[in-house]
Amino acid sequence: MTDFSDQILIDNPRKGRISRYKPAVLVLIPLGAILFQVYVPLFFQSLSYLEMPLLVTVYFALMRRQPIAGTLIGAAIGLMQDSLSHQPLGMVGIVKTLVGYFAASVSLRFDVENGAIRLILGFFFFFFHQFFYWVLARSLLGQDLHFDLQQTFLFGLLNAIVALPLFHILDKLKERT
Repeated sequence: MTDFSDQILIDNPRKGRISRYKPAVLVLIPLGAILFQVYVPLFFQSLSYLEMPLLVTVYFALMRRQPIAGTLIGAAIGLMQDSLSHQPLGMVGIVKTLVGYFAASVSLRFDVENGAIRLILGFFFFFFHQFFYWVLARSLLGQDLHFDLQQTFLFGLLNAIVALPLFHILDKLKERT
């Protein structure tokens, strides 16, 4: 195997280090992502496809590498996003909680520092988020929403592309140990 392919899977779960951040980073970055999600599409309609709170949830859950922490991160960001939106309270919170849990669980097995893995996970979790929101809206609220597969794939790809530089910037905010 080449050096590149050896880095995709983690042989030993203890090999993947848990990243630590200052408390201000853990509060301000998700808050900034939520404010971005709420206010930027009002001025720039073309950026409404970006799901910045989701990308931040995925990043922090991947880097913490602890399913319980990922669950709490997803729940906190989702409920904050719900409180600032006009959607029913808890819908996005439930979906982001699931995303946080599964992202943290995936990070135990894969090397999430790898750019290709980050691109794939960015796409996958966007699709996962949209699909589960659709399922919950139909089952819990009885809404007849349309799930546009082509648009979801396109927006998932665009979000995954945005995730790469965003994750790189957020990597620079890690505490040095």
